Order: sequence, then structure tokens, then C-alpha cells
Amino acid sequence: MLAGLQSHPWAYPALEVLHIAGIALLFGNLVLLELRVFGRGAALPAAELARLSLGLALTGFCLAAATGLLMFATQPAELLANRAFTLKMALLFAAGLNAAWFHARGSLRRLDAAARLSMLLSTALWLAVIGCGRWIAYQ
Repeated sequence: MLAGLQSHPWAYPALEVLHIAGIALLFGNLVLLELRVFGRGAALPAAELARLSLGLALTGFCLAAATGLLMFATQPAELLANRAFTLKMALLFAAGLNAAWFHARGSLRRLDAAARLSMLLSTALWLAVIGCGRWIAYQ
């Protein structure tokens, strides 16, 4: 499979398109949930909206992770030596910790200042992940 990714002229770009689609699905749904945490769309029950948006965000994350792993497998040594890639991985870890904290404390039931701060941090972390992903090509 890796040989096909490296030899077929359209394979790697197609993988990148799927990776970006996964990121869009993830990030778009997180922003939707953030808007609800900040009080927008108050007529929509937070729990039901979260069930829908987080399910789609998880689907996007799985797509981005799977395609990212395939892209990584084509050039692991180069990526591990790339500062933007290592920063991206650290930011992904931080985003995961933030999400775990958000859900562990029941932030969707509280919708308080800590929930809003966590959502702002989530958005900042994911924007930084996206930025580092683009920066990888220029290192």
C-alpha cells in the first residue's frame, strides 16, 4: 500500500484531500458546539446538539488520523525531524487533554466560564494544529 502511495501520482494528493476533509468535519463541528456553549442557539438543547456535532467531529478526527498515519508512513524520518510536525503532535496531545478535561468535568451540563475557556482553548489549539500542518511543507 505504501508503495502505491509513493508511486501513483494521484494517491498522495487524494490522501491529503481526505485529510483536509476530516479536519474540516472535526473543526467545523467543534466551532458549532463552541457557539452553543457561548449561548448562541440557546433554543437547541446542548446535549442533543453535542451528540450530533461530537459524533461528526469524532468521525472527522478518525478520518484525519487514519489519513495522517498513512501520510506519515510514507516519510517517517523526514517528518520526525520536522519541527512543525513535532509541534503539531504536541498540540494534538494538548487538544486531547483539553477535550478529556472538558468532558470529565461535565462541561456540557454546566456551560459555565470554565466550559467556555476550555472551548476557546480547543479552538486555539486546533487552529494551531492546522497551522502547523500547513507549515510542515515549508520546513
